Amino acid sequence: MARAASRFICQECGTEHRKWAGRCEGCGAWNAIAEEVTPRSPGRGGASRKTRGLTLESLKGTTASPERKLTGIAELDRVLGGGLVPGSAVLVAGDPGIGKSTLLLQASAALGRAPNGSGAGALYVSGEEATDQLRMRAERTGLIDAPIALLAATSVDQVIATVAAMAADERPALLIIDSIQTMYAEDLDSAPGTVSQVRAAAQALIGFAKRSDLAVIMVGHVTKEGQIAGPRVLEHMVDTVLYFEGERGQQFRILRAVKNRFGPTDEIGVFEMSDQGLGEVPNPSAMFLGLGDGAERGTAVVPGAAVFAGIEGTRPVLMEIQALVAPSTLATPRRAVVGWDSARLAMVIAVLDARCGLNLSGQDVYLSVAGGLRVSEPAADLAVAAALVSSLADTPAPASTLFFGEIGLSGEVRPVSARDARLREAEKLGFESAIVPPRKAGAPAGRAEPSKVIEIRQLSELLGLFGVTPGRARGRDLHSLEGGTPGRTGTM
Repeated sequence: MARAASRFICQECGTEHRKWAGRCEGCGAWNAIAEEVTPRSPGRGGASRKTRGLTLESLKGTTASPERKLTGIAELDRVLGGGLVPGSAVLVAGDPGIGKSTLLLQASAALGRAPNGSGAGALYVSGEEATDQLRMRAERTGLIDAPIALLAATSVDQVIATVAAMAADERPALLIIDSIQTMYAEDLDSAPGTVSQVRAAAQALIGFAKRSDLAVIMVGHVTKEGQIAGPRVLEHMVDTVLYFEGERGQQFRILRAVKNRFGPTDEIGVFEMSDQGLGEVPNPSAMFLGLGDGAERGTAVVPGAAVFAGIEGTRPVLMEIQALVAPSTLATPRRAVVGWDSARLAMVIAVLDARCGLNLSGQDVYLSVAGGLRVSEPAADLAVAAALVSSLADTPAPASTLFFGEIGLSGEVRPVSARDARLREAEKLGFESAIVPPRKAGAPAGRAEPSKVIEIRQLSELLGLFGVTPGRARGRDLHSLEGGTPGRTGTM
């Protein structure tokens, strides 16, 4: 008979300790180590068993690749890489109330209503809500008549047994677990949500998905730092990890793939939250720029705004970067950043000061990416610099002009990838010119440029677009502001 083994595991990072301690040596969290009892298998002490060898296979298989199943939501299928792969395991994480359950309920309804009749729809298993509460959400979003099977359960063994007992023609094509932190394995004595239970429940569901060619989507909670709660190994066990991003004050929601074994990573799907649920945004560039259907971008009248052409996965997305530079009354000026890396902003400010002769280091700087999107690629450096110079000089950016390019520490503007895709997206939305770095050496010229392209090699060349010379902005000496460099004077 198996004996129970006791382990001390950190509930924050999953590090196993030999004994209890107040502070975890792995992540430094206090009072996060808990004792968990797990059954010990009768391995070495029992009778020896003869292990059979495994059959080897070649890389070139004889079976066809599994056909993907479309969920019926184009933005979700895009992030998944073209639909659900049978036998795959997907982990969806996001802040509470961001819309994870609503999105998966809509995906279940769309899959059940698919005209091709692939599979028997979806089985929605909730460990946090009763079936009556799920019906209330379905009624609010107009999905009350959708062919979705509901189950309120927290035992992963009972869920697997229920699905396994179904006939082949009645078995669902998709199994949704909301959430994995509420599931527990009956052979473990620890409470649901602990590291051992989350790992065991996920392992059981993934193994069942591989054996039965059933796609499984698991909802995961996140910590206050935005990371998936529970053991880090959970992200390595699944095939795809999706993060649902968005601010509570914004109507946009971004579904981003950070890991995908069957498709590109960093792909995004854009949704808009309303009282009817989540709606797809087929043209996110127009939405982030505030353009209506068929509208074109007019003349910029507000200083401190620059349009950036970014690449999210395989999709070019245009967004507006807004900056505000104001005199500071503090010894340490404020730096407030929303949607971009604050360390990257500090680098751009330092380059503008050192290489272009501006005085941004002594000013309060506020930077925001409009629409709630988060930008991580360095190609946004040039657009951020343009927004900062525009705000400091109190001069709007040139009308119908976009910016992209990476800035080096020496002030050079470096080439970025997907130049043609960015420019084609700008052309579709009516942009007439673009400020870009030179094309990469040896890169093919491609087709004709879709817009008037101005190539700059040094960041100092950007100042001329705003009527700024090093140290001067529209008649104002930038260094005459408080905290400016001694020896440089000018008129206000």
